[in-house]
Amino acid sequence: MNDPRNTMPQADTPSVDPARLVFVGGLHRSGTTPFARILGQHPDVSGLERTGVIEDEGQHLQSVYPPGTAYGGSGHFARDPRSHLTETSPLATPANAERLLAAWMPYWDLGRARLVEKSPPNIVMSRFLQALYPGAQFVMVIRHPVTVALSTRKWTHFLSRDPRKFASLSDLVEHWLFAHRVLREDLPQLQNVHVVRYEDFVRHPQEAFEGVRAFLGLNGPIPTETVRGAASDVYQQTWASYRRPVRPGGVQRELIRRRFGVEIAAYGYDVDDLMSYEPGPSTLLS
Repeated sequence: MNDPRNTMPQADTPSVDPARLVFVGGLHRSGTTPFARILGQHPDVSGLERTGVIEDEGQHLQSVYPPGTAYGGSGHFARDPRSHLTETSPLATPANAERLLAAWMPYWDLGRARLVEKSPPNIVMSRFLQALYPGAQFVMVIRHPVTVALSTRKWTHFLSRDPRKFASLSDLVEHWLFAHRVLREDLPQLQNVHVVRYEDFVRHPQEAFEGVRAFLGLNGPIPTETVRGAASDVYQQTWASYRRPVRPGGVQRELIRRRFGVEIAAYGYDVDDLMSYEPGPSTLLS
């Protein structure tokens, strides 16, 4: 099979106005994939499709920058300072901007007004992408750190035989906080950014996606009929079962509550109740 990263620009490859580009970021298991798929149902939007790579993520189609897997993958990558790319990176060149577009353009419908690239590491490299594509727009998806940790643990530990993938629940929550500190520091440097909570778009999809539609300047509503609203229930039940320290996970729950409870609350989340949160992204943007 041909490596999609080997895609090279053709002489007749059309140029793309950077203002048409939309980069979606957020940690693995934060809801970036369903968000991007729902956004892609709008007639003015094209996401990367039929790429042959994991979740149609642009990071796996290119060879300009290392993908998140180079830094440990889900639950790990944001800890590595090399994953935090900004406008000061030596990779931020016009030639690399062209190389990235050449890798992605074959998988977009270029007749659409907005072209979406979704990859989790975008959460820590938005300033780099903005330097390559001035005028591009960014949507960051956030989700309760404990829910992300529970989901990531299941996703990596049970499906991977690589011992380097191991991380405790508290390690995964700490990774979430590390990544979102980086995002919080980067946000003031971004010209066009919108933050949406996973909890908002699954519980109040019409309202949440109306905010996205207005931000992107799309004509007409984004279809939300396929939004699922109960995806976090199982994690709430698991977390509740950890209330007693003698139960598996009980020690980790108490450790997370003591070490990270205050910082988690600063993002509008309740460390004890995964279903409780402060609507809207204001705590991240403040």
